[in-house]
Amino acid sequence: MTQSFDALIIGAGQAGPPLTGRLTAAGMKVALIERHLFGGTCVNTGCTPTKTLVASAYAAHLARRAADYGVVISGAIAVDMALVKARTNAVVANSRSGVEAWLSSMEHLTVFRGQARFESANTLRVGDELLTAPQIFINVGGRARVPEMPGVQEIEYLTNTSMLALDSLPRHLVIVGGSYIGLEFAQIYRRFGAAVTVVEKGPRLVSREDEDVSAAIRDMLEAEGIQVRVGAECIAFTPHADGASVHLDCANGDPEVIGSHVLLAVGRQPNTDDLGLDRAGIVTDKHGYITVDDQLRTSVPGIWALGDCNGRGAFTHTSYNDFEIVAANLLDGEARRVSDRIPAYALYTDPPLGRVGMTEAQARATGRPLLMGTRPMTKVGRAIEKGETQGFIKILADAETQRILGAAILGVGGDEAIHGLIDIMTADQPYTTLQKAVPIHPTVSELLPTVVGEMQPLLPI
Repeated sequence: MTQSFDALIIGAGQAGPPLTGRLTAAGMKVALIERHLFGGTCVNTGCTPTKTLVASAYAAHLARRAADYGVVISGAIAVDMALVKARTNAVVANSRSGVEAWLSSMEHLTVFRGQARFESANTLRVGDELLTAPQIFINVGGRARVPEMPGVQEIEYLTNTSMLALDSLPRHLVIVGGSYIGLEFAQIYRRFGAAVTVVEKGPRLVSREDEDVSAAIRDMLEAEGIQVRVGAECIAFTPHADGASVHLDCANGDPEVIGSHVLLAVGRQPNTDDLGLDRAGIVTDKHGYITVDDQLRTSVPGIWALGDCNGRGAFTHTSYNDFEIVAANLLDGEARRVSDRIPAYALYTDPPLGRVGMTEAQARATGRPLLMGTRPMTKVGRAIEKGETQGFIKILADAETQRILGAAILGVGGDEAIHGLIDIMTADQPYTTLQKAVPIHPTVSELLPTVVGEMQPLLPI
């Protein structure tokens, strides 16, 4: 027997539940299908647990630096990984239960637990149930990609998900992948007390960032004792009595690193391979991401794709914005577009990197006349007072339109201070507007008007 609904939503990640709330509040009969954990990647294996670990690692790091602040701690600083894991699990469980409670309070909603597969363009199968609706929304997220590296299937490796199950400290953690996920785990576990080596295939860490940002992040991590190996063009694995041997084809350094644990952090892939998309005629790209237009509509009328599975954003905030776009267009008569979104994100090392808009390299590629302002954190009062002066602020603007094109704030509070620039860019205001602000002292944000006020023409390289 087929059950009919007004809308079907696959996945209870960051876009699914709020969209469910909007649709049910509008009086629609909705079915939400979730095969595993409510809350998606962010709540269960992404932002919530990792940033909880970052907080624990920061506490350990600060305790070791207590004497720098005139605080005397008797005895050694120890990290109890079982307690760290218990704290993380509690935060995750609380977040997940909040999502479940919210959904259970919604009228006109039926929740199905199981794997959803398309039978046709308007029908899904969940176990023995057939569900049909004129509108279907796909919010299935993504998972860690396991590369086809020689020997990878011969060793026990970790992903960002299985890392969270550890309740003991690795002796030597080798992380393959020198980008955002890998670097956050590198600093976390180094601060917990593990030896850590980061192996990156490319010539530098976080290659999507400008070279000065990449270099500063590497210096910051190496200063804490993290070993960095870049230019590892050929990476292979073999089992070892102490864990795993990671073979490296690098210009410098030993050709082999022995790790008790190996974390693969080399990218993500969408959870679209088991949905039966072909039965509905839904088009995907060569990587499995669902092809969508500027309003998140798939190739099939009446079907939308939101979040990580559409390849238009890889963050919690972009997934939630996908929900906002779809809800506004369907229910509020608006015409919002993905292309209106200004890219912004953060790297949650300590200090963090806050980023918005273009990098310097991208801005130069436009051929436009540019202005750039910079300031080292050693000249930011708030950073000096906190004893955390690593990093810098860099802001780029179009010299003719006076619009800010992009910025990087690598330093204490960078993940928060960047929002002042995000707001100016979203409001489409010239940087001179920011100069008229009267920011609070002492903060990192108070230096933003100063930096834009001191911008100079950016000369060709």
